[in-house]
Amino acid sequence: MRIHVNHATVYRYEPPALGAIQILRLTPRNHDGQYVVSWRIDVSESCRLQAHEDAFGNLTHTFAVDGPISELRVLVEGEVETQDTSGVLRGSVERFHPSLFLRETDLTAPHPALRSFAEEAVAGANDPLARLHALMGAVHEAMTFDPDPTQASTTAREAFELKRGVCQDYAHVYVACARHLGMPARYVSGYLVGDGSTPEQHAGHQAGHAWAETYVEGFGWVGFDPVHDLCPTEVYVRVAAGLDYLGAAPVRGNRYGGGEENLSVAITVDQSSRQVQG
Repeated sequence: MRIHVNHATVYRYEPPALGAIQILRLTPRNHDGQYVVSWRIDVSESCRLQAHEDAFGNLTHTFAVDGPISELRVLVEGEVETQDTSGVLRGSVERFHPSLFLRETDLTAPHPALRSFAEEAVAGANDPLARLHALMGAVHEAMTFDPDPTQASTTAREAFELKRGVCQDYAHVYVACARHLGMPARYVSGYLVGDGSTPEQHAGHQAGHAWAETYVEGFGWVGFDPVHDLCPTEVYVRVAAGLDYLGAAPVRGNRYGGGEENLSVAITVDQSSRQVQG
């Protein structure tokens, strides 16, 4: 499938900000089942985008702009060719041994209720893949998709106590449970082709998405999406991965001075009408 992505992030400041620094994790990499045909990032203010790779091998861009800034726009557009690999990730840049992804973070630290939930979810499942599918299904059943009560700093514990949240919260709950069960797990951000049928689209989050990956001996890293209770298919575009949301956030940064900040995000992800030339 060839997927077209259009992602616009707009900041408005009143009164104008004196300056801003941003780090972007908005560029996917090539790996088995995913080939980036074209990709570009435009920033409305005059600045230099500096390309880097972070500690986890994600492609990042940083920039700094001087004010006064009334509006700052970051526009991303590109096309990616994908194939269904049944969620198995191969050919990716891996900087660390999988055991690193057993490490707890503030956003993914388990607590007694989460530990009990994880253990009950996999009871009776013998092999690792069966346990992970059982865990994914249990998180899917336990949680309700709802963007209202959560924010970027919501922890797995808080989301699980609410039993509701966005894809970020589902991923954090899943990662916390998998790590408690001794299975390396990480948070993944990316895009999902929209057809109007998914929880995010009904809630106004059309296509930005997050899921998890778990390391399984004999398979490597395998994706699990507890929002939809399935392993990623050809309709997913994988962009960045980290220990939690903070390590894979599409846009993070700071602004200096100014007053109220208003943020708006518009994302369109659909199947491209252009076909690969053979």
